[in-house]
Amino acid sequence: MKKSLSTLGFLLLVASLLLSACGVKATPVPTQAVTTQPVASTQAGSPTQAAMPTEAPTAAQKKVATLIFTQEPDTLSPMYTSTWYSRITQQIWNCAAWVYDNTNNPIPVLLTEMPSVQNGDISADGKTITLKLRKDIVWSDGTPITADDFVFTWQMYTNKANSVNSTYPYSLITNMVAVDPATVQMSFDQPFIAWEASLGKVVLPAHILRPIFTASGTLDNADWNRAPTVGCGPYVFAQWESGSYMRFERNPKYYDAAPKIDEIFIRFVADNASQTAALESGDADLGAMVDYSDIAALKKANVIVAPVVSGYNEGWYFYLGDNGKPAIKDVKVRQAIALCFDRFSLVKNMLLGQTVVAASMWQNTPWQDPALNPWSYDPTRGKALLDQDGWVVGSNGNGIREKNGVSLDFTIGAVGSETRTNTMAVAQQQLAQCGIKLETKTYTPQVFYTTYANKAPCSTGELDICESSRAADFPDPNISLFLSSQIPTNDLPAGLNVMRLSDPTLDKLFALQATQIDQTQRQQTFYQIGQYMTQNVYWLGIWNDPDLWAYNSRLSGVKFSGAEPFYNVNEWDIK
Repeated sequence: MKKSLSTLGFLLLVASLLLSACGVKATPVPTQAVTTQPVASTQAGSPTQAAMPTEAPTAAQKKVATLIFTQEPDTLSPMYTSTWYSRITQQIWNCAAWVYDNTNNPIPVLLTEMPSVQNGDISADGKTITLKLRKDIVWSDGTPITADDFVFTWQMYTNKANSVNSTYPYSLITNMVAVDPATVQMSFDQPFIAWEASLGKVVLPAHILRPIFTASGTLDNADWNRAPTVGCGPYVFAQWESGSYMRFERNPKYYDAAPKIDEIFIRFVADNASQTAALESGDADLGAMVDYSDIAALKKANVIVAPVVSGYNEGWYFYLGDNGKPAIKDVKVRQAIALCFDRFSLVKNMLLGQTVVAASMWQNTPWQDPALNPWSYDPTRGKALLDQDGWVVGSNGNGIREKNGVSLDFTIGAVGSETRTNTMAVAQQQLAQCGIKLETKTYTPQVFYTTYANKAPCSTGELDICESSRAADFPDPNISLFLSSQIPTNDLPAGLNVMRLSDPTLDKLFALQATQIDQTQRQQTFYQIGQYMTQNVYWLGIWNDPDLWAYNSRLSGVKFSGAEPFYNVNEWDIK
C-alpha cells in the first residue's frame, strides 16, 4: 500500500507520536491530503499522460476502461512473479480452473463442477483430486484447453531448469496425469486441505510453451513471459510499453459471456498522488491501494471507494538465519521492539483510524483467536525487558544499548512508498527512546521482491527486518512463509521463508492443520499458531491491510473478490 503525506503533515505526525512515546498525551494533528497533478516529463518511459499512445482510441470509437497502477508488473508470466500487480493483471488475460467471487465462494471456470468428496472427485482419504474439464474451453488462438495443459503447467513449475518464483503448491503433487483430454488427476502423499485456494490458479498453453522449452531447455527467457499473445481470459494481450502502459483487447474466442468493454488500458504512474488526481479528474476509471487520506476527496468527486478484505497484513519479518545478528534472534529483544513501537498511534494518525493493528497474519478472518491481542505499546516494560536481558546503555553517549560488546543496532528495509518510509521513520525515533538503533533503507519492488538466487535483501541477511504486506492462501488460512522446508537454498532458490525461521513446534502445528478436514479442529490449531507466533514475535503486525479500490461511477458491474479482484472483468461496462 502507498500513502501520501505532505512533508509538514509527516513532521507533525512524527512529533505527535514522539510526544506519546515520552508519556505526554499529544493532541492528534490533522494532516491535509495533497493532490498533485501529473507533470509531463521529457524522460524516456516516464509514466505520465504524455506517454500514452497517440493512437489511443476515443470513447466514441470503442469502450475503453483505463486502470491506474502505481507499480508496473515485473512480468506477466505467473511462473516468475510474486508481485500483486502482476497477479491481478493475469486475471484480465489468463484463466484459472476456478475463481472466488465477491463472497469468497469458489466458482468453476474451466471445470464442469468443483471437486468434492460427494461427487467422487476427491478420494475418501483426500490424497487424490480429479478435475473434470468443460469441452468448450479454448485458448485465444482457438486451440482447445485440455488436461495436457494442466500436466504441462505442473511439469514446468517443478522442473529445476525453470527459475520459478516458487514451486509451491505444485511441489506437493506427487503425480499428475491426463486420464483423457477432459480429465486431470492429481495425487498427493498426504491430504492437502488448502488445495482449493492455491491450486488451479494457473494454466499454461502447452502448445505454445512446450516447443520453447524443448528448444531452449528453460522458459526463463521466453518472449511469452512479457508478451503472452495467447491466453484464455476475457481479454488478450496487445501491447506493453515499459514504463508507460499496457493494453488488452477483447478476446473474440472467449468461451463465456463476451466482455462488454472493448479494451482494458493500464497506465503506470509514479505515485498515489498522480493516481488520485487521475481518478478525481475522470481520466482514470479504476485505481488500487488508494491513500486513506484521499478517501474524502475521492468520494467528493463521485469516485466509489471499496475496501475489500483480502488476507493481507502489513508487518515486520525478522531475519533469523545463521548469518543473522544474534541480537535479533533474542526473543526478549523482539518483544521489546514490539513494546517500544507505538503502532496504535501510527494507525490512528497516519491511516486515519480506518484500520487496526494486526495481531496475527490472520487478522480480520475466522482463523484468528478472538482472544488474541497485539502487543501493547509499553516502552517502560520494553526497557525493563532489555535491562533484565543484560542490554544496558553503553558509555559512548549515543544512547544505544549494548551487551558483551554488541550493540542493539538493526537495519530495516521496505519498498520505498511514502507510507512505509514514514512508518520506518516513526519506528526509528521511537525505538531510539528504548536504546535500539534502527537504520532504514528503501528499495524498488524489482529489487525488494526478487528471489534468493538474485540476492534478495530479505533472504540473504542484508536486512535484519523487512516490512511488507503479505497474505496466506486467501481465503484459506494456509501459509508457507514460516515453514523450515521453505527456507531458500541454492537447491531451493524460490523458497518462501525469507526469514529463515526454523522452529520444530511451528512446523508441527502447520503440518497438523494441513491434514485437518474438520474445520473446527483446524481453526483451533490456527488459534495455537497465532498465539505461539505472537508470543515469540516471529512476525510483528503493523496494520490490517485491506485492498482499497476506487473506481469512477461511470464504470458499472464491478464486483471485487479479495482473492481475485478482477474475477468478473468480462461483466464490467462503461456508461
